[in-house]
Amino acid sequence: MTAIALKPCPICGRPAADKTRPFCSVRCADVDLGRWLTGSYAIPVAEDEMDDDVSDDEGAGHRKMS
Repeated sequence: MTAIALKPCPICGRPAADKTRPFCSVRCADVDLGRWLTGSYAIPVAEDEMDDDVSDDEGAGHRKMS
């Protein structure tokens, strides 16, 4: 049976451990969790171009109440 090549730990670059995969240790897993919880990792969102074309008074599909 051949050994599976493990990817390196995404935090420190050391070889990943089976017990804490994809991290090398519990410490690196905790560092990663802390980054998620503090918002260090974020997915950028592009603004919809249609939102810029519609003024606040017109609203997309909303009627202005008199």
